Amino acid sequence: MKLCCQIVLAALTLLGACSNGAGMRLPATTAAIHQPEGVSGYSPRFGWRGERFAVATANPLASEAGAAMLRAGGAAIDAAIAAQMVLGLVEPQSSGIGGGAFLLHHDGRQTVAFDGRETAPAAAGEDLFLRTDGTPLSFHQAVIGGRAVGVPGTVRMLEQAHAAYGRLPWASLFEPAIHLAEFGFPVGQRLHALLKADPYLRLDREAAAHFYDYTGQPVAVGSTLRNPELAAVMRRIAGEGSRALHEGEIAQAIVAKVRDHPDNPGRLSLSDLAGYRPERRQPYCSDYAPQRASPRRRYRICGFPPPGSGSIAIAQILGILGNTVAVSLPFADPRWLHYYTEAARLAFADRARYVADPAFVAAPAGSWYSLIAPDYLAARAQLIEAERSMRVAQPGVPGAVAPARSSMPQQVEYGTSHLSIVDAHGNVLAMTSTIEDAFGARQMVRGFLLNNQLSDFSFLPRDDRGLPIANRVEPGKRPRSSMSPTLVFDEATGDVVLSGGSPGGALIIHYTAKLLLATLNWQMTPQDAIDLPNFGSLNGPTLLEEGRFPPTVVETLGSWGHEVREIGMSSGLQAISRDGGGLSGGADPRREERVVGE
Repeated sequence: MKLCCQIVLAALTLLGACSNGAGMRLPATTAAIHQPEGVSGYSPRFGWRGERFAVATANPLASEAGAAMLRAGGAAIDAAIAAQMVLGLVEPQSSGIGGGAFLLHHDGRQTVAFDGRETAPAAAGEDLFLRTDGTPLSFHQAVIGGRAVGVPGTVRMLEQAHAAYGRLPWASLFEPAIHLAEFGFPVGQRLHALLKADPYLRLDREAAAHFYDYTGQPVAVGSTLRNPELAAVMRRIAGEGSRALHEGEIAQAIVAKVRDHPDNPGRLSLSDLAGYRPERRQPYCSDYAPQRASPRRRYRICGFPPPGSGSIAIAQILGILGNTVAVSLPFADPRWLHYYTEAARLAFADRARYVADPAFVAAPAGSWYSLIAPDYLAARAQLIEAERSMRVAQPGVPGAVAPARSSMPQQVEYGTSHLSIVDAHGNVLAMTSTIEDAFGARQMVRGFLLNNQLSDFSFLPRDDRGLPIANRVEPGKRPRSSMSPTLVFDEATGDVVLSGGSPGGALIIHYTAKLLLATLNWQMTPQDAIDLPNFGSLNGPTLLEEGRFPPTVVETLGSWGHEVREIGMSSGLQAISRDGGGLSGGADPRREERVVGE
């Protein structure tokens, strides 16, 4: 199947609308807290409508690559693989074959959660991020180099999902990315801005040669960037499968890069790479009955189970809000934001205490569903006071006895990429992929960047009393993740009505919750929901998207005890909804997203 030329021509036409910086406005101030990726502008989007299929990704080139697979008769997973390979090429700061991913797939009968999360090397232990005096390293001391590199899982997980649900040959799915890597693609505003702002990527000789000129300036907007080394790697993976990445000379190059770093070596081994296995899990699903929707409908919201934390936190937030007066308040009312951010504090307190890799940490009260039990959420809601912020919440006890563990201290979490796809065969998927920080560990191997995913573990393994932190480093363990790929079902019919998700580190949880509240409760289109201002709390300050809320809202929340911080909340939401009239799609104006389909 030779689709490359038509893919590139169609996609370059789309890219022209967002690569020249038109409509983009750079932020006037620096964010008050760390952001997963820098803010690079805001370009208004129009909602998309179609009937047969849709592909929504973070880049027009990737969206068109996925759509081309669907036009050729492929399934959603075929489109996802083609799109993800292009994403790793054109937005290397966010994801790629050196990272991990969560994939939620529904084939019309069952929903499966494919876990391609990175794992800690067998030689990694609780001391991984500690200095000799027992104090934790700073974030970038830990990240830049080999120390935080985990075993990548994206390719092997996609291979597993393709074996179950693919319709097109595996090798054909790599053609668009190989073609773009060999012949080049135009550099967009976002990649240029992030390259310019990053102080660490230039330190890696291979990355510097690829992304910067001899004066240290990043590749210019609109210039053609080629990556023949990555094309060669993808050609190997297309022909040999995931073994080409996890065994042999490419694996040897990865391990050498990690272990031989002169300042910050890691512990990854060839046996770690060869032994990696993705997991098939049951999705984590909760019921939701919007009280403001008309006519009244009940939904089943399915997300990713632990080591994912997003689906639990979102279900907690929605459930707690349902036990407050927030259900009768409009979004523009400061009281609604008060109740939402208080509910978020309660959810994030539980997340810090309980959620981690289920192969290493038992669920409280024997079930992860104890955290969203109706009586438990009703009791948590009672802790919220009208017009008075708790500022920092404490974890609850969803059982008779609290587990003997400590809460993870707040730690920076960084970026990802998301795609949502609906095909013409009844398959729907949502996938979020990542290399963690922007440009990952800033280590380039054969044209792709390595992840720094181990920094999603708690740097401190235990508290001052010696109590263990659930999300501490352990050999073979998967770090807790905020990635929240989400599928929503009509409870009465069982039909999928929405696929969505976002990048954004820990703020993914709030971006996805906003999408669900706006589409299900306020009955907005996906695009209108995505366009809404962003907001949230990580169990600390109340975070509001800079320049999007009236001063009266900020002042009112402050008078109620909220520490309000207005920051550039650069979400990257994608969403596709299905209704009686066909398909509707939305893409985030804060990035370079596009929805493509028919």
